[in-house]
Amino acid sequence: MNRYPPLKALLVFDAVMRTHSFSSAAEELCVTPGAVGQQIQKLEKWLGMPLFIRQVRQVQSTAEARDYWQNIQPALAQIADASNKLRDSRSMAVSLSMPPSYAAKWFTRRMARLLARHPQIELHLKASAVVVDFERESIDLAIRYFDGQSPHLDATLLFKDEAHVYCSPGYAKALCLNVPEDLGRATWLVTAIQPFWRQWFKAFSQLDDSEMTAIPRIHFDQALMAIEAAKLGQGVVMTSPLLTEGELAEGTLIELFKGYYLPLTDGYYVVHHSKLLLRPAGRLVKQWLIDEAHQ
Repeated sequence: MNRYPPLKALLVFDAVMRTHSFSSAAEELCVTPGAVGQQIQKLEKWLGMPLFIRQVRQVQSTAEARDYWQNIQPALAQIADASNKLRDSRSMAVSLSMPPSYAAKWFTRRMARLLARHPQIELHLKASAVVVDFERESIDLAIRYFDGQSPHLDATLLFKDEAHVYCSPGYAKALCLNVPEDLGRATWLVTAIQPFWRQWFKAFSQLDDSEMTAIPRIHFDQALMAIEAAKLGQGVVMTSPLLTEGELAEGTLIELFKGYYLPLTDGYYVVHHSKLLLRPAGRLVKQWLIDEAHQ
């Protein structure tokens, strides 16, 4: 007798045990319930014992079947994992996650250059503010805004961040925004990523706490929305110069009080799990991000 059980039958058996049903297993495997039954019979014949008690319109696994399944599950998972890793090692698909504002304001202006350098790359872009869990999600790389410190991440700095102040030219003219104190007449567009208006005013203006408290403000959870509001003349935004390159070039935003900015401890890093192997395609994208940032 072959020392290995029928491997196809093992996969069918695993599906039945997971779904608790011949018909559900058949649907998952895209075969008929009769084909599932035939594979189970093959395995039962090889093992020399029944694995299921057949009843009207249902089957029930035996205690031996449950013990057997618990014993073979790790091996099946190991086979699947090793096979997927070998297949994926040659794949040129790369999943890249980044904050929506970074994706819209920096990456999309440059992604054609990535594909021009590496036309073989199949890029899957995910714009999300949610922190990636590399152990649970099929993400190769992520752009993360933080201080670069994490015991489980390989983090390479792309950009150290700064807090600059911007508004539309028309807004600056209408409110005569010539010195920092003039911002007492403006509306603050406050972002979750850079809520540093009070620190900025304490560093660069003579306004006191009561005057700052009286200034109207609108809060945004995404810098992208705050920047758009500033372009439409809705107020003054504090944000990263990285996210306003296009607007400054187009003239839809201007920087107020150049040289009056706050250096920040956080920045944009390209990250991946420090213990999980980064595939060759992922390494190409990572190096492109680093090269593009340092131009």
